[in-house]
Amino acid sequence: MSEVKFGVQLHPQHTTMADMRRAWRAADELGVDSITTWDHFYPLYGDQQGAHFEGWTTLAAMAAETQRAQVGILVTCNSYRNPDLLADMARTVDHISQGRTVLGLGAGWYEHDYREYGYDFATAPERLRAFEDSLRRIKARLAKLNPPPLGRLPILIGGGGEKVTLRLVATYADMWNSVTNDVQLFRRKQAILDSWCAKVGRAPRQIERSVLFEPEQVPDPSGFIAAGAGHLIVQWRHPFSIEPIAKLRERLRQSGKEAAAAQA
Repeated sequence: MSEVKFGVQLHPQHTTMADMRRAWRAADELGVDSITTWDHFYPLYGDQQGAHFEGWTTLAAMAAETQRAQVGILVTCNSYRNPDLLADMARTVDHISQGRTVLGLGAGWYEHDYREYGYDFATAPERLRAFEDSLRRIKARLAKLNPPPLGRLPILIGGGGEKVTLRLVATYADMWNSVTNDVQLFRRKQAILDSWCAKVGRAPRQIERSVLFEPEQVPDPSGFIAAGAGHLIVQWRHPFSIEPIAKLRERLRQSGKEAAAAQA
């Protein structure tokens, strides 16, 4: 338990860029393991016409202004960018971050973004087929770029679709993220991912398991750790108070120390 990572996902809505910059600096100084944001064009809650910022340009600023934490998009919508271009963007941000970038990817789901920005929403199976094609192209492009990424630039796939998405995780990803407040659901998805790993010939331990949850809904996230999560990520909303983040991080650290002492 002492090795479990702890991160935050900054919601880039109903806020200002100045507030976001203060937040990611504070989180980095606190020592969190990861700082991410999302890839949408409109708020996901509250006033849908409220303030909102684009993810990848925000990420470049975050990469430049932090020093310790991994940074990334949780997760990038596959449909919004040419996959070869996205690979180049991620490589460039990795250089800005000095090798701390994670390339978070997903098939896309928020229809309002698609319609407003002129993307074809298509069907879920079509989006998943396009996603698998993009994963192949991204990996191929990353191998060609000069200079290459500075760091490992791991690929994270978000989602819990049991027939396709978890197969793609087992085949292509270094990291997996599940968005849920339900420990039992997370445990079940983990087992299905393990079965896909067996089918594609991948060792399950090669894939880092993370969960994104709302701290207000999960007062004791240690259940996720018992279920196999190696990286706990909390949703962080404006006004980005650092105090509850610091308390939760410290609680998890203490739990890790107690577990290590019990095993000694």
